[in-house]
Amino acid sequence: MKPYIHKVQYYETDKMQITHHSNYVRFMEEARVDFMEQTGWGYDKMEMEGIISPVIGITCDYKKTTTFPDEIEIEVSVLEISAVRLKLGYRMTVAGQVVCTASSSHCFLNKNGRPVNLKKTCPDFYTMLEKSM
Repeated sequence: MKPYIHKVQYYETDKMQITHHSNYVRFMEEARVDFMEQTGWGYDKMEMEGIISPVIGITCDYKKTTTFPDEIEIEVSVLEISAVRLKLGYRMTVAGQVVCTASSSHCFLNKNGRPVNLKKTCPDFYTMLEKSM
C-alpha cells in the first residue's frame, strides 16, 4: 500500500503555528479511507454490502510538532483483525522523522447496529485484511 500524504493547512494550526493535536484524528480518517480504497473495499462498497464500521477507540502518541505547510506521510497497517473487530496502526512522518504514532479500533455492524461476522459476511475482505498484517 502506498502511504497517504496530508499537507498541513494553515487553518489546522494554532496561535503558535503548530498543528493542533485534534487534527491528527482527522488525518487518521483521511488515511484510513485511502487505505480502504486501495484495498478495493472503500467505505462506499462496505456500506453497499450493508456494513458500517464505527470507531470504538483511538490512541495518539505525539512525537514531534508539525506546522504549515509540512507534508505528513501516513502509513496505515492492520495491527489486529477478528471476525467483528479491526485495529489499524498509523505511522506519521515528515521528511523521514516520526511525528506521531497512533491506532484506531473499529467494529463491524449491520445497518441496524447489530454485530456482523466479517469472516462469514465478506470472506474476501476479511482474508485481505488478515493478509495485510
